Amino acid sequence: MKEKAMQWVFLAAASISIFAVALICFFLFANGVPAIQEIGVFQFLTGTKWKPSNELYGIFPMIIGSIYVTAGAIICGVPMGILCATFLAHFCPKKLYKMIKPAIELLAGIPSIVYGFFGLVVMVPIMQNLFGGSGKGVLTASILLGIMILPTVIGVTEAAIRAVPSSYYEGALALGITHEKSVFFTVLPAAKQGIFAGIVLGIGRAIGETMAVIMVAGNQAMIPTGLFSGVRTMTANIVMEMGYATDLHREALLGTAVVLFVFILIINLSFSFLKRRDM
Repeated sequence: MKEKAMQWVFLAAASISIFAVALICFFLFANGVPAIQEIGVFQFLTGTKWKPSNELYGIFPMIIGSIYVTAGAIICGVPMGILCATFLAHFCPKKLYKMIKPAIELLAGIPSIVYGFFGLVVMVPIMQNLFGGSGKGVLTASILLGIMILPTVIGVTEAAIRAVPSSYYEGALALGITHEKSVFFTVLPAAKQGIFAGIVLGIGRAIGETMAVIMVAGNQAMIPTGLFSGVRTMTANIVMEMGYATDLHREALLGTAVVLFVFILIINLSFSFLKRRDM
């Protein structure tokens, strides 16, 4: 009886999770898709002007901005995160590990708005001194998001590396391979599925981040022309205007959320497909 009862409890918990996701999907698509149809799918997705006062709802600049900032965050954060996780798992002395690991966990607990203030007060002036201009743009937002995704990438990657059987590493050493090559050419390839999972979670964090990006990206609803151009992401667009939006304007913002949801879904499915191919 106890086992049956616990099975039903676990089933109910899983069902609630699935129901919550389905409810969110229903709300987004029920409210966002009609607006996209009214505006026009082509006009909504490829339009370059976002002027609600003139009933112009083109989110192409925000799509490009989200892609640029997320790609920059991946370039800045993923290699550093994987190398840091490798160091913690196979190269870090125990005494130093006890200091670094809590610091990384603390980094994961810092609120997004604090990251945004850090970017605004520290990174933006540095960018102004180095490159001129306002200091706000694609590069600043990418570096900040790269820092923000580090705890996620490091945590998942380190767990994946430690899950690799020690026989892989010991076998490589027995063949005369050095410690470094054993780790990079034997252990890391064996942990690639876990590393992929960390990258996917990091991308999800980067593409869905809002408050920090608003404070350092410049928030210009136009296609960026370079690394130092101001940019507005889809999430920033929703947050900045949802408070006062009404009628078609509000529905267009929900349509933007639908596009963002589809983006994240495509990313997850793409990585799942790559993982299955590797298997």
